[in-house]
Amino acid sequence: MKRAAVSALALLSLTACQPQAPDGKPAEAPADAPAAAPAAAPPPTGSSMDLSKPITALGTEPFWSVVVDGTTLTLKRPDAPDKAFTAPGAVIQPGRATWVAKAADGAQLTLTLYGGECGDGMSDRRYPWTAEVAVLDQALRGCAIPSAGITAAPTP
Repeated sequence: MKRAAVSALALLSLTACQPQAPDGKPAEAPADAPAAAPAAAPPPTGSSMDLSKPITALGTEPFWSVVVDGTTLTLKRPDAPDKAFTAPGAVIQPGRATWVAKAADGAQLTLTLYGGECGDGMSDRRYPWTAEVAVLDQALRGCAIPSAGITAAPTP
């Protein structure tokens, strides 16, 4: 009886395991695995996010912006030329959208937008999303808004 309980416990603990890649992240499903139905994940909260229209993420100290327009993400900084990156699209998860983009020279930029109001710290403007950018070993934090809203008057 004790041996059966130990065997059942071992089997149960193995079913809770998830395969891992060498870097410790979850492993991808094998190529012959049945395709899972895509889950409809809600966009970040705070405002509906229409990924078919341009979005601008921006921050201060240092000043930067990333404009998402289709599959192109353009990093803009006052101290460097604009740099274009290409991403296949955003990965949507509950409360966030993430783009992983590559430049022609192989540099990578990751942009993540999180639902929730954001302030830029330098004005009274409020934005519908918080933004994080990882690029060239630098982490940038800021806010994001549909690009069409950039020209609108600040919301107090």
